[in-house]
Amino acid sequence: MHLPTVKQLRYLSELAEQRHFGRAAQACFVSQSALSTAINELEQNLGVSLFERGPTLLLTPIGERLVGEAREVLNQLDNFLEHAKQAQGNFQSDLRLGVIPTIAPFLLPKIIKGIQHQYGGNKLYIREDLSPNLVDMLTKGQLDVLLFALPYDTGSLHAQPLFKDELVLCLPKDHRLTEKLAVSIADLKQQDILLLEDGHCLRDQSLKACNLEPNNLSIPYQATSLNTLVQMVVNNIGIALLPEMAVKANITHDTDAEIRRIETKRDMSRTIALVWRKNSPRADEFGELGELISSLKH
Repeated sequence: MHLPTVKQLRYLSELAEQRHFGRAAQACFVSQSALSTAINELEQNLGVSLFERGPTLLLTPIGERLVGEAREVLNQLDNFLEHAKQAQGNFQSDLRLGVIPTIAPFLLPKIIKGIQHQYGGNKLYIREDLSPNLVDMLTKGQLDVLLFALPYDTGSLHAQPLFKDELVLCLPKDHRLTEKLAVSIADLKQQDILLLEDGHCLRDQSLKACNLEPNNLSIPYQATSLNTLVQMVVNNIGIALLPEMAVKANITHDTDAEIRRIETKRDMSRTIALVWRKNSPRADEFGELGELISSLKH
């Protein structure tokens, strides 16, 4: 039995992710026949079937186990190269940054030029996606670091808090709560509170901040984005909590929505943070990146 090649391990990992030879080949920038040949050679060398080929491509039980170990090996190889690059100083590599949708359009325009300047001639790749997808991609080594919102269960990943982002109340123009300069938690108990759909961490953060449970709320609809949420509020479907960074970025511009703060001793905020793998050799670099983002956020 010969040692598998790095190329074979990368093809295996991508094919397990895509569950389709054509898409995996495209993602690896090779022909489908080249990828298929490499996988067949790997299976012959190992003496096991890694995939069950049929209408749907499935991993065999041993395939599931070996894919996980292959990804660990690939992550260690990436770390090997990163350690060598870090010996030359921070910001010497391309950056694959994951950002959640409730941060990306409001914070990235303020910080993107500063990040690009810091990374010089290196490439900056940005992936906007829902929280669970980004955590999964970071764990698999497909991303380097996440610009994220806490609280959220990040498992064994390292999270570095950067700054607080207060949650404020968005109301229709003629809503009775607009008569108050500050709204209390009790005022929200009997309201139709609009939430983002499952997968958005802001959904759970909003409920936790207000000490509310979904089954105690009348939730007429769920939105796919904060912009949709604002339009639903304007059309008197309900009220919603918005991150202050979105309000400062004029998300309610050209609408008659009203914004009110919530008066409470509870922490009505989420924490913006950078998240990375604990064993990343770029930890010092990401710490500096966090300081840069905090300084550019205004």
